[in-house]
Amino acid sequence: MPYGAFKSAVALSGATVTQQETDWSGLMIKVRDERDRAAFGALFGHFAPRVKYFLMKAGSTAPVAEDCAQDVMATVWAKAAQFDPTRASVATWIFTIARNRRIDVARRDRRPEPEELDWMGEDEPDQADVYAAAEETRALSAALSELPEKQRALIQRAYYGDLSHSEIAAETGLPLGTIKSRIRLALDKLRLKLSETS
Repeated sequence: MPYGAFKSAVALSGATVTQQETDWSGLMIKVRDERDRAAFGALFGHFAPRVKYFLMKAGSTAPVAEDCAQDVMATVWAKAAQFDPTRASVATWIFTIARNRRIDVARRDRRPEPEELDWMGEDEPDQADVYAAAEETRALSAALSELPEKQRALIQRAYYGDLSHSEIAAETGLPLGTIKSRIRLALDKLRLKLSETS
């Protein structure tokens, strides 16, 4: 589906999709089974900005995040037949595609990559892996939220912002030793918390 058609679908969505706007799974099934452009328009209008924000929070520039979000939504349209609502929610499925796209961009730019999972080399992950990854992400988010603010901020800069310890020191003005010790303490706490929940 070319970008012009995406924009048309988004424009159509307001006119033809009313009460179903929050039934993302239902809309995705319409895209999957009927190639419904209005349903896709509603999905696009809701998820494309969120995917862009997710990618920017992960360290992408706004133009790169915009391009990646377009690619992700094009993949959602092209691979709609692979969506299975019994295995993962629409959001989990779309954000897994977005995460894979981010990894592709990181590889292209030769940036540090997140820890590789078995399915990351494939175009689309198995839905069971998507669910497991979503559960791990929820557990990690919960553990991160319990960290002291100073430690959490450094972890987010180092691992979500792809910054080196030296870059964090330059950005925050903190001594390099302080940054290293706070990150080490934070990682120890995260490991402990995650081992308790597994």
